[in-house]
Amino acid sequence: MVRPYRFSLEEFFKLPLPERGVELLKGELYQMAPIGSRHADLVDRWAEGLMEAFRGRARVRVQGPFVIPPDTYLEPDLLLLKPKAYWEGHPTPEDALLVVEVAESSLEYDLNKKIPLYARGGVPEVWVQDLAGRRLLLFREPRGDHYREQLWLSPGEKVAPLAFPETLLEIPW
Repeated sequence: MVRPYRFSLEEFFKLPLPERGVELLKGELYQMAPIGSRHADLVDRWAEGLMEAFRGRARVRVQGPFVIPPDTYLEPDLLLLKPKAYWEGHPTPEDALLVVEVAESSLEYDLNKKIPLYARGGVPEVWVQDLAGRRLLLFREPRGDHYREQLWLSPGEKVAPLAFPETLLEIPW
């Protein structure tokens, strides 16, 4: 029987890989597609909005490392994190308040591969902006490998993260 080799996080960090664009999901390596201009622009606008709305209350990480031990390393488009220093290690689900993924060509990958991992890790809330479908998919209340609450919002609607229910955000399109 032929089986793929699975990497631990420790082994993954020792691999000679490109700067970014590689994720480790349950020990398997995935090469991400290059980021298009539309995707990059929306990530920039999300980042600006999140930084403005949560300055002093949360940290915003843009396309940076996020680990779900023991064998998952992700680079979500945006992380809204508890306000602390991350010198000692990359953020984990215990640090996450919200994960935002922008999906232009990666919707199936985000929904079928990453969402179950975020849920299993205990990430309380994930938003996936589906550019082709012109909708924002909200996933809340992780249970096992899925989220009990799933909503979809359209352009023009506003949404507040569970961690900050008093702060309504306009979805950038």
